[in-house]
Amino acid sequence: MSARVECLDGLRGLAALWVLMGHCVILAGWSLAIVDKPDLGVDLFMMLSGFLMTFHYQERAKQEPWSEPGTWLKFWTRRYFRISPLYYLALIFALGLGPMILVWRNLIDHFAHLIPYPASVYIDHSFANIALHLSFLFGLLPAYSVRTPLPDWSLGLEMQFYAVFPALMLLTRRLGWVRTVFATAFLAAVITHATWHLSLRFPMPSFLPFKIDIFLAGMLIAESCRQERKVALFNLALTLLLAFQPFEGEGSLERLAVRQFMVLMFFSLIHSRHLPGYLGDAADKAAMIFGSKGFRWLGEVSYGTYLWHLPIMAPIVALVIAHWGHGISAFARFAIVFLAVCAIVYPLSWFTFIFVEKPAQLAGRSVVRRIARKPSAMGGVETVRAGGEMEA
Repeated sequence: MSARVECLDGLRGLAALWVLMGHCVILAGWSLAIVDKPDLGVDLFMMLSGFLMTFHYQERAKQEPWSEPGTWLKFWTRRYFRISPLYYLALIFALGLGPMILVWRNLIDHFAHLIPYPASVYIDHSFANIALHLSFLFGLLPAYSVRTPLPDWSLGLEMQFYAVFPALMLLTRRLGWVRTVFATAFLAAVITHATWHLSLRFPMPSFLPFKIDIFLAGMLIAESCRQERKVALFNLALTLLLAFQPFEGEGSLERLAVRQFMVLMFFSLIHSRHLPGYLGDAADKAAMIFGSKGFRWLGEVSYGTYLWHLPIMAPIVALVIAHWGHGISAFARFAIVFLAVCAIVYPLSWFTFIFVEKPAQLAGRSVVRRIARKPSAMGGVETVRAGGEMEA
């Protein structure tokens, strides 16, 4: 397999677009099946993240052995510089506009008959709230897991996954993939049920055990890159089983069916060689499309799109409601909001990709090189690239 998986750029871009469109549909008071469930787009992000972390691990295994503590440090350094700089900038922006966003959201929630979040989500500037978000620990605490105007609950979840990922990979070396997956999923199920019995209610599934099944699914698809057809198809069956487990408590047939489709689509794009005749050819063509220049651009700006879209969307939706309200159709409200949000969010995301994300990645690589020069660490600095380096 190539050292770069081109189609991941397209999947990443589509995941961000799904989340943006889903929130436009909801806030505009419209309804569109599947699209109006943006959390499923976040699930696709998580599956991509599980794939990418495992893919990079496999490609760097010789240069950066995970038995060395320095490798763990380099991994966490890369992830921190990939996620945090743009997030911190968006956090400052969102917290600064918080009181105004609260006013806009009150108007929107009343109009669209949505259950409003507590005011603290928009106006909590306390030291505890800011410290927990800067350290990415907020996702572990129900009271702080949703406490900014950003859709950042998934970022805390990502950081939890990064924290345990090295241990998971070492566990696969000791127990094998099947035992590791079953043991991890079982432990996650036990912890999830414990939170229910202890009445620990998370507004969003920001606690890793709720979503580890989706990360594991992506990891299995990546592991299948090194396997023959029979083992890869067995891993696919196990992945489908994982995606059918609603650990976070939301298990409607529609959601579970969409998850199954996402797994099959993802597996087909990555492992088209394992598909028969026409299906394999169709998957190859789809992978080429998702890896094309336009989709690659969507992938590059997907992290910024995910972070910026909600605070940008709130005043636009409020303005549309104030001017037209029920005077236009729900679809018309959605269309106006969607076009206006895209016209602002995508240029802004490109700008911050160029002037924030890319310099931050270079800074992270510089830090990793310094770590690699230490006697306790072994080399291998950014020798491999895979499509979709942007997790959200």
